[in-house]
Amino acid sequence: MPRTLVDWDAWDAVLFDLDGVVTPTAAVHMHAWSAMFTSFLTARSAADGVAYPPYTEQDYFTYVDGKPRYDGVRSFVASRGIALPEGSPDDPPTAETVCGLGNRKNESFNQILAAEGVVAYPGSVALIVELHEAGTPMAVVSSSRNAPAVVAAAGLSEYFTTIMHGGLATELGLPGKPAPDTFTHAAQVLGATNARCVVLEDAINGVAAGHAGGFGLVIGVDRGAGADALRAAGADLVVRDLADLVPEGEQA
Repeated sequence: MPRTLVDWDAWDAVLFDLDGVVTPTAAVHMHAWSAMFTSFLTARSAADGVAYPPYTEQDYFTYVDGKPRYDGVRSFVASRGIALPEGSPDDPPTAETVCGLGNRKNESFNQILAAEGVVAYPGSVALIVELHEAGTPMAVVSSSRNAPAVVAAAGLSEYFTTIMHGGLATELGLPGKPAPDTFTHAAQVLGATNARCVVLEDAINGVAAGHAGGFGLVIGVDRGAGADALRAAGADLVVRDLADLVPEGEQA
């Protein structure tokens, strides 16, 4: 696709999803979800005497990707016909509750992140720097409560003074993606209307949120969800990497 396809000067603000758009931490999340759900299903199958279907990569895209952590747990266990008590966010990772499993996944994520670190996609950094130098307001809008730590670990804090993350959404009483509320709140913080903002998302739920919120341009980043699925969810454009959106001649 031509790198001049998007006229960035025509927009008032740009809202970036984090995992899978700016940083490859989606792979870390996938690893953590897989480890947690595989262990859970193995133990549950033995306890219930039922051979539950194993967790697959497609389950991540169907039930988990782009959602707040506990919503992802609820969606997946429901797909296997398993009923769990809700519990509370204070539940230990060992608890057999929705919140306990979510906390177990988060513990795994933080262990992997601490061991392996995170490096942002070069194409994403190139676009972020270009927009920053042009004076375009930007925000990260992520379902993950870990978003501020990931942004800091990637060395990008100076570019994002506004980070709308899962923990903040809970504090504000905002529903997570695919509802558009977190994107809308970030746009308001940046002083922009939805119609004048660009949303960049790799998750079907995130693209659906951008579309539902009436954002002016919703760009899907295909990191595995599939271009057709992203378009069906409401993406106006689909790219493989944000390098495709950097104006020609501006890349390092």
